[in-house]
Amino acid sequence: MKPLRVAVLGVTGAVGQEFLSILEERKFPISELRLLASKRSAGKEVKFRDKQYKIEEATPDSFQGIDLVLSSAGGSVSRALAPHAVRAGAVVVDNTSAFRMDPEVPLVVPEINPEDIFKHKGMIANPNCSTIIMLVPLFPIHRVSRIKRVVVSTYQSASGAGAQAMKELRIQAREILDGKIPTKAAFPHQIAFNLFSHNSAIQEGGFCEEEIKMMKETKKIFHDDEIKVVATTVRVPVFRAHSESIMIELEKEISAEEVKSILLKAPGVKVVDDPKGNHYPMPIEAEGHDEILVGRIRKDPTVEKGIALFVSGDQLRKGAALNAVQIAEEWAKKL
Repeated sequence: MKPLRVAVLGVTGAVGQEFLSILEERKFPISELRLLASKRSAGKEVKFRDKQYKIEEATPDSFQGIDLVLSSAGGSVSRALAPHAVRAGAVVVDNTSAFRMDPEVPLVVPEINPEDIFKHKGMIANPNCSTIIMLVPLFPIHRVSRIKRVVVSTYQSASGAGAQAMKELRIQAREILDGKIPTKAAFPHQIAFNLFSHNSAIQEGGFCEEEIKMMKETKKIFHDDEIKVVATTVRVPVFRAHSESIMIELEKEISAEEVKSILLKAPGVKVVDDPKGNHYPMPIEAEGHDEILVGRIRKDPTVEKGIALFVSGDQLRKGAALNAVQIAEEWAKKL
């Protein structure tokens, strides 16, 4: 890959910081780096590859001369600024929900639909974190026997709500252990020693926005409008890895042993399935790793041709920044 002029939009957030970490870790070729954030962060310095970079205020004119924009600045900011980046000649990989369901914008998980990257018109969308963590292990199964229906329950970490939410979990745990009333700001409910329905808005039909994202994005990524997905999304007191209980109904019979064999060879997946040791995917072991951990692989006796499994994946890495950088790497290979 040739060196690219890269801008990171929303660099001060949890995903923005993870972008920098992964770009450095994977030795992504960069000839120029521009760090963009809100006005209040402008002037602060960030270290990248042993060099100090000054954060600039993100404006419509921030993208001149840039090849690639990695954006995690929030939906309203992306809607306002990403089109300016595209008009300036950059390709935007956007980590927000702003463009995911736009029929003109590819929604990509590189292990699943990398060919869609090259259908872009300047914009490529990064899927929702819980969708990515679910679909990376499901797609290899789907290729062998089409998945007709998915029932998923999520156990989502504080990181999905940003750096302040992770901080709130830490503060609340200390406050409660000290016998104090926990401070609530990032979340509507106490997150330490508790769990609650995902804090996105409830829509018509009783599903929250997070659940609807999983249901709609699966169809777009799989190019399958007939697949049925029902989700229940829950916040749990975990710092940065999501877990999910997944039940699937297949078109043709596959044994649990065959599913395990498929997943052992699947990209982006690590099988953690030790019944004797009762060792299965755990968020604490997924944290900081690229692979989605998969285990508890078993027949679902309540559904014909059904399989049940459990997964854990780092929300900030594969659920967000890593997936976006992988998209950029695939795109850059053909420049």
